[in-house]
Amino acid sequence: MTIIDTHQHLWNLDRFQPPWLGEVPPPLSERHTTAEYLEHTDGLDVAGAVYMEADVAPEDQVAEAEWIIGLCESSDHPTRAAVISGRPEHDDFESRVDQFKDYPFIKGFRRVLQVDEVPPGCCLEQRFVRSVQYLGEVGLSYDICIRPRELDDAVKLVEQCPGTRFILDHCGNADPKAFLSADRTGGGEPWHDAELWKRSMAEIAKFDNVVCKISGLVARAPADWAAEDLAEPVNHCLDEFGPDRVVFGSDWPVVRLTASFKRWVAALQEIVRERSEEDQKKLFHDNAVRLYGLTSRFTRA
Repeated sequence: MTIIDTHQHLWNLDRFQPPWLGEVPPPLSERHTTAEYLEHTDGLDVAGAVYMEADVAPEDQVAEAEWIIGLCESSDHPTRAAVISGRPEHDDFESRVDQFKDYPFIKGFRRVLQVDEVPPGCCLEQRFVRSVQYLGEVGLSYDICIRPRELDDAVKLVEQCPGTRFILDHCGNADPKAFLSADRTGGGEPWHDAELWKRSMAEIAKFDNVVCKISGLVARAPADWAAEDLAEPVNHCLDEFGPDRVVFGSDWPVVRLTASFKRWVAALQEIVRERSEEDQKKLFHDNAVRLYGLTSRFTRA
């Protein structure tokens, strides 16, 4: 199966260090650049990757974007496109968008909303909504990365921005433990209620301008997870969004918290094995090529 990875993180600690890295243990706190990515994907047919901003400090956002543009311009890297960081709640957001909107490798922006510093409802403030509307006006997307219990806020944001394409990261930040019996969760408390998440995901899936990224589940799975432990939230997303509005994402290197890149790919392939070959190709490759306008593939040296 040929793969486009729509959620690739990289951090070169010689250039800048996301502030939150100081609070996490190895392996996340280690260096993760193209060299490590190629090592971890060796043996897989990864035709390209879309870089996802790494929540760097605001003063490093421009440097991060310029670094990634350089990687995209080089044939030595699988990174073919990027979603970069910005603060839609700030008055200067549109000028930041203008700074990068004409670079063909820049496909969209993201503001992580699930962190403690961002209060619930932030994405519904007037300045934020206007900023996201502006992204649509210039042909860029917005990635939603929000706490599951606030998915209804995401629905309200989407309602106000019909001209913007949204990518819903990490299956709406679904927590696999919410769908497991108590003896399978490893003692961990799930991040959300399963039925509430299902209803919210069904609601946001009604909007044709929202794409769901099948990613992120592994990071919150119990340590001894199996593919069947991820199947219910994955299948709910695939069924609600349909075969044309889903894309695969590795969430590498965050996936390393409980698994390898290859194990996550194998688990997802197992979950979708009964679906048509055409739909599987759309999930792992074709939809990403279409949605991100990718025109070339990476070939390992």
